[in-house]
Amino acid sequence: MDINILDRLKAIEDFKEVPENQLQWIIDNGSCEIYEQGDFLFSKGDKMENMFIVISGRFQIKVEQQGQFRTIDTFEEKTITGTLPYSRASVASGFGEALVKSHVLALPKIHFKTMIHECDELTTALVHTMSTRIRSFTKLQQQNDKMMALGKLSAGLAHELNNPSAAVVRSARSLKKHLSFLPENFKKVIKIKATDKEVDCVNNILFNRVEQGVQDLPLMQKTECEDFIAEWLEERGVEDGYELAENFVDFAFTEEDFETIEGCLRSEDLLPVINWLNQVLTTEKLVNEIEDASQRINDLVLSVKSYTHMDQAPEKQPGNIHTGIYNTLTMLKHKLSKGGIQVEKNLAELPHVPIYISEMNQVWTNLIDNAIDAMESTEQKKLQIETVLDGDFINVNITDSGSGIPEDVQDRIFDPFFTTKPVGKGTGLGLDVVQQIISQHNGSLKVSSAPGKTTFNICLPIQ
Repeated sequence: MDINILDRLKAIEDFKEVPENQLQWIIDNGSCEIYEQGDFLFSKGDKMENMFIVISGRFQIKVEQQGQFRTIDTFEEKTITGTLPYSRASVASGFGEALVKSHVLALPKIHFKTMIHECDELTTALVHTMSTRIRSFTKLQQQNDKMMALGKLSAGLAHELNNPSAAVVRSARSLKKHLSFLPENFKKVIKIKATDKEVDCVNNILFNRVEQGVQDLPLMQKTECEDFIAEWLEERGVEDGYELAENFVDFAFTEEDFETIEGCLRSEDLLPVINWLNQVLTTEKLVNEIEDASQRINDLVLSVKSYTHMDQAPEKQPGNIHTGIYNTLTMLKHKLSKGGIQVEKNLAELPHVPIYISEMNQVWTNLIDNAIDAMESTEQKKLQIETVLDGDFINVNITDSGSGIPEDVQDRIFDPFFTTKPVGKGTGLGLDVVQQIISQHNGSLKVSSAPGKTTFNICLPIQ
């Protein structure tokens, strides 16, 4: 059995430079365990007390995210896993489940000190294995972090786009239905006999009101105007006077307007003209609604394009810091609104600075998104964004009114994979990415935190 295990160890690529006697040392100080299908090599929260070498079989590694299990890797035979020399990991963050009957050689870490002093080549090989594993895991987690961020932004954008797109569809259908009534009204209008003076009288009133647009009157005043106009219309035989009155009041028609129109027309022409005016105003209102909703969609699309900077080369360019912040707030508008968060901006006049625009948008996204999450359980929710020109530098301060970062972990929040968020809500790479991007810009990133006020300060050189 020992010869078989030794042969298996010698076949591992990472051990190709390790002398046979050092591989035998692992066998002598370790133990071979058998895991049936469904058994766990380790579970989440277990202390990492052993280095494991899969001699035969296969394991899947699962993590729990938002109450569901997700497979992130598979360990085949010849895989070295568990704790390794100089590793700082202390507990397992996931589950290692045997997919088939498997044999595993376990070496307790209490032997690591001896190994480091007596087995130089073996120690070097294992440190190299740990470095490779960290790089692979970091790459995977960064990809997961980007996908989680993309998912959040996509959900917010879908929500923001849903309202104006639904408004376009709704208004277009109303306009189509409204236009279907025009032939009958046109028949009555074309029979009207009016002089140029009479036509100009009606036109002047109508297009003056259309030019002013829909007016936002106080509720009491609007109700009084609607009641008066509705009674005036129904006294003259207009059907659905209250329905028409709302339309006229929206465009601020007054009692004097109707008296003037009535005074310059024949009595038999009054109702066709009133109906025609209502048709024009309704069309104007629906077209305005379609235009406003379409503009909102266009603004969102432009914000996405500017946010991703997808039409520009990935190199430093003179950029407006405020544009990136505004675009990020647009991307996260749904989350801000849903959380009932008040955004307060105090932005100074700033020069353009050479930046990687898309990367800096990642900075704003991570910091603002973290601030939103930090205020989830607080009553007073305020996000403050301040920019300051300080000599040859630009300072950006992002402050939230959340519960704060515990003092004993403030020095660790920029460490890769460290997170204070619940499982499934963060990978611990957001602030590490932020720090790397700021370093690329020769800037600095600092944090100060107390209950009710946490501020991240980004300092960027202008040149």
